[in-house]
Amino acid sequence: MEAMSESGPSSAAARVVVGVSGSPGSLVALRRAAVEARRRSAVLWPVLAWEPPGGELSARRSTAAAVLAEDWERMARERLRRALRDVFGEDGAELPLRAVIARGTPGRALVATADQEGDLLVLGAGRRGLAHRVLWPSVGRYCLSHAGCPVLVLPPSPLEPALAAAHRRNAWRLRLDTGRMEREFARVPPDA
Repeated sequence: MEAMSESGPSSAAARVVVGVSGSPGSLVALRRAAVEARRRSAVLWPVLAWEPPGGELSARRSTAAAVLAEDWERMARERLRRALRDVFGEDGAELPLRAVIARGTPGRALVATADQEGDLLVLGAGRRGLAHRVLWPSVGRYCLSHAGCPVLVLPPSPLEPALAAAHRRNAWRLRLDTGRMEREFARVPPDA
């Protein structure tokens, strides 16, 4: 694990650890974690976990992985900076923050980072369709079953399926049915 930047109190202070990947769900989790950190007068610890393409086992077999690891870590650092900028703007979070880049699976990295008794771990739950559940393990489930601190898992936005459908239609260069989109958005509660 590598700390990207640090400002504010030491790691002994209360912490709010949040998993960040750049996905819409993780950006919502980052916003909520900032609210929780302010409320608790805690340090915000955004964590982006990364693995080499193909996983650690594949990387150990390849000689090129050692050379490319620096580039993969640099890309992870940039993705975390972009997520922080998307949520907090150019001015920053205006609260104590320690950004962490961790090499490893997201669940294990988050549980290892949120290892103090007073920590709060915040996650955004992604889409959990059948195919998604089979192919990718749930970070939220892993953290809920292994974390030694409270875990706050935020549900995905009700707009996410409609936006994903619009993205698929755009990728296939199909016409967008704006009437259908309007009906989908009308069903979402205003506070969502």
